[in-house]
Amino acid sequence: MVRDYFDGKAAEWDDRSAEKDIGKLERMAARLDIKPGMTVLDIGTGTGVFLPYLAGSAGERGHIIALDIARKMLLKAKSKGISGNIDYVCSNVEDLPLGVGTCDAAVCYSSLPHFRNKVRALQQVRRVLKNDGWLYVCHTSGRETINHIHGQIPALHTDFLPDASEMYSLMIMMGFTQVLVEDKDDTYFARARKPLA
Repeated sequence: MVRDYFDGKAAEWDDRSAEKDIGKLERMAARLDIKPGMTVLDIGTGTGVFLPYLAGSAGERGHIIALDIARKMLLKAKSKGISGNIDYVCSNVEDLPLGVGTCDAAVCYSSLPHFRNKVRALQQVRRVLKNDGWLYVCHTSGRETINHIHGQIPALHTDFLPDASEMYSLMIMMGFTQVLVEDKDDTYFARARKPLA
């Protein structure tokens, strides 16, 4: 089970698995159109590797909802004392405990492969986004690298990142517009807009 796997890795995650290249994290964060005062849903926040960048972009008036299914990963993130208005929520993305139109943006940093039902998850994300809100899916490693790593781990062997055409089709099917997907050797980036009503 994904929750059990990540709970079991929480203590060592930052040392063994998390992205350590600050430059890559900064460059990825700069691609997200997160403005001061925004409410941002960070889906699969893990140990909070990307949280400082999201909180920095949203600023003092912003609000970050750091969500993860693995309680121990979430506790590790919270223990870091990251500056900002951050709520830590233990929940499954497929059943988001948020109201309609709650968030200005939703970010899936290194988490989308682990969504068991990607259609249901994206339906939930679309529901909680405000009209004109943006969904970002981003990884600081390439899809082939990510899928190879996951394929070697029994608990994650089916947790694959879709290729560009599959991701594009999935976003369109979910009713998103202005979809962009970049599948490169060293990064993966997708964005999609929830249209105005």
